[in-house]
Amino acid sequence: MSRTTVAPEGIFESRPFGVAQVTVVRTPFGRSVHVAGQVAWDADGKLVGPGDVGRQLEKSLENVATALGTVGASLDQVGAFTLYIKQSHMKEGKAIASALKAAFGENLPCSTWIGVSGLAREEFLVEVEPSVVFLPPSA
Repeated sequence: MSRTTVAPEGIFESRPFGVAQVTVVRTPFGRSVHVAGQVAWDADGKLVGPGDVGRQLEKSLENVATALGTVGASLDQVGAFTLYIKQSHMKEGKAIASALKAAFGENLPCSTWIGVSGLAREEFLVEVEPSVVFLPPSA
C-alpha cells in the first residue's frame, strides 16, 4: 500500500505548514481517503467569519467538501467527524447544529464535539476533522 498526497485547489495551501490536505491510501478494499482538519480559511489563508462559530463551521465544511471533491468523494461519504470547538463557544450549539444541517441535510454523519482551549490560531473557533472515506478501487 502506498500513500498519495493531494493539494486541492480552492483551499489554503498546507504544505508550508508541513502537512498535506488530502492523502489517499490504496487498500485491498478500495481507496482510503484522509482529510486534514479544516478551519475557516479561504484559499488565500484569510479567515472567514471572525467571531462567528456558525459561519466558521460552514466554511470549514466547505473546505472539507472541496478537499473530498479533488479525489471524487463528497460529504455524503463521510461517516463520522470530530469537531474541535473553542471552549468559549461550546454553548453555541444552535449555530453549530444549523451549520451541520446546512451542509449535510437530514442525513447527518456521526460526530464528536470536543471543547478545546485553543486551536492553531487564536481567531479559529472550530476545526473539522472528517473520518476516513472509502472509495472503490476504480473510483
